[in-house]
Amino acid sequence: MGIDYRLTLAGDIPLEQVAALVVPDGFRDSTGAGGPRLLTADLTTQRGFSVSVFAGSNGYLDAEGDDGTHWEWEPDRYVNVIFDMVKNDQPDTATADMVAAVARVLADRPEDAALVLGNNWLLLTRTAGRLRTHRPQWWDNYGLAETFTQQHCPTGIVEHRRDHR
Repeated sequence: MGIDYRLTLAGDIPLEQVAALVVPDGFRDSTGAGGPRLLTADLTTQRGFSVSVFAGSNGYLDAEGDDGTHWEWEPDRYVNVIFDMVKNDQPDTATADMVAAVARVLADRPEDAALVLGNNWLLLTRTAGRLRTHRPQWWDNYGLAETFTQQHCPTGIVEHRRDHR
């Protein structure tokens, strides 16, 4: 069992546009008969994770915020990007590569967004043009605290939580 990260973008966004930002080398279209469209890429050997991109409606996300508070979000339409990280033998750069992919998406797409670790811990939000990183210990642990800058936020407002409660 691995570790998963979920980037959710609010809106009705063409999957190919998001997928091209995540993995420019291309995705496999895994649409099954009668099922929802799913784009996938197995980058386990190169980057330590596989990626799935799919759309949905009537979304519901919840996660634990910085101070243990419950965070909820209900986008009407959304696109999820799931990064499934291998637990053992992953390259040292796996987390940085995943965050770089998230940064490419946020730099190119203006939608509200959230990055959640393990369906439980809130790492990043962008709402109403304001980008905010959460869980500073996680970002510091990987040396990624200053990854997100004004280019990732339409309003240019970026907040990095620095208080370690």
